[in-house]
Amino acid sequence: MSVTTSPRTGEPPALDTSRPARARRGRPVGTAIALVAASVPMFMATLDNLVMTTALPVLHTALGASLEQLQWMVNAYTLAFASLMIAAATLGDRWGRRRVFVAGIVVFGLASVASALAGSAGALIAARAAQGAGAAAIMPLSLTLLAGAVPPARRAMAIGVWGAVSGLGVALGPVIGGAVVEGISWQAIFWINVPVAVVAIGLVRYALPESYGRRQPLDLVGLVTAALGVLAVVWAVVHGNEDGWTSGPVLGGLVGGTALLVAFLVRERRTDHPLVPLRLFRIRSFSVANASAFLFSAGVFGSVFVLSQYFQVALGYSPLAAGVRTLPWTAAPMLVAPLAGMLAPRVGVRPLLAGGLALQAVGLAWQALMIGDATTYAELVPGLALAGIGMGLTFAPAATAVLADTVADDHGTASSVNATLREVGGAVGIAALMAVFLAAGGTLSPDGYAQGLRPAALVGAVVVGFGAVVALLMPRSTGRGQQTHPGA
Repeated sequence: MSVTTSPRTGEPPALDTSRPARARRGRPVGTAIALVAASVPMFMATLDNLVMTTALPVLHTALGASLEQLQWMVNAYTLAFASLMIAAATLGDRWGRRRVFVAGIVVFGLASVASALAGSAGALIAARAAQGAGAAAIMPLSLTLLAGAVPPARRAMAIGVWGAVSGLGVALGPVIGGAVVEGISWQAIFWINVPVAVVAIGLVRYALPESYGRRQPLDLVGLVTAALGVLAVVWAVVHGNEDGWTSGPVLGGLVGGTALLVAFLVRERRTDHPLVPLRLFRIRSFSVANASAFLFSAGVFGSVFVLSQYFQVALGYSPLAAGVRTLPWTAAPMLVAPLAGMLAPRVGVRPLLAGGLALQAVGLAWQALMIGDATTYAELVPGLALAGIGMGLTFAPAATAVLADTVADDHGTASSVNATLREVGGAVGIAALMAVFLAAGGTLSPDGYAQGLRPAALVGAVVVGFGAVVALLMPRSTGRGQQTHPGA
């Protein structure tokens, strides 16, 4: 163990509880190998957020799935993902982060097999929820393990690349999904996870040292209260158009879900072992990063869900052709995100994060305004490119800001809170934008899709634009010199 003093605060950070020698078999492991070991499972988990979007029209036919079931094929994953991440981080702190990380990969791989074997929409939704449970242990712990495995001087660069890979997983979901669905089958989307999971387990055990955080009891009451609250709100939004927004079940879901979330916050304030230490939100950079992340995910995930199907349903492209045509959006983060990660220590997080969100809002608005009965793909390309550049500027600075002013023992919780809010934002965004789509008369047909898509995409643009405004509240110094942040 070692204790160092932070040049920025003058206070000693938490003790480093990593075990590098045994985990690395006595041999030094480079930053690149540690980065690959942490990023491969995380890429797999983030990829499956939206990998099904280009397969949804196929699943609509193959499994006879309704529009509501198509939403739940995506939302079952994101809600399980969101509901269990903080619990997974808590268990990782207590039982060993690498141990829980590997267990998450195993669950994810087995649930992928169940998804591939699903013979009905209901079975696929259940298997997707199990996948989300496995991903919940992967996403937050990957960043925590990476931060502890690389030298402090290289941490900002490593987090930048990690953020780029995270964004790449989300962005490439429609492309890879379309290629696999057209080239093989929709089941192959899930089969490909199995060998990746096997390789990832070996990499993790070789390259990432075991570490622990604060060992505290798991707040099961808080976990259940929060999960049920989020589920009730999302369920109500999904059913709002079909059942009526003033119907008993929908109003009950909205009111009951909100009450449960308020009860969760009250409990977190009073309990000795909170899932979410509310004191973290007194850190300005942490609060702003999380608020902007929620708005980003709500606007972008919802927009990707409706826009990715537009190429197939309205413009008549095959799944692969539709996925390829999202490349101006999905390829840009590959180039931009690593640059953003390297720039953050020099210019700070605020200009990168606010600028990236603003570009995404403009890109989404461009696409919304171009959509019509006679839209050509070329008219959408500038909007796709702007959204992609903006996405690349967002991921790495956001990850940096979340850990910037938190001590090492809080890294797992801080990362899991951020990932949870992103996933909840994605689920809420998909439900809300589909509600706008249906309210505007949108249908899964060539004639009716554009009618609902334009207002839905405009709402997504407004939500992301509001995220850019929130990002301006970030402290100017956040992200500069992160090689020496507390706990480094």
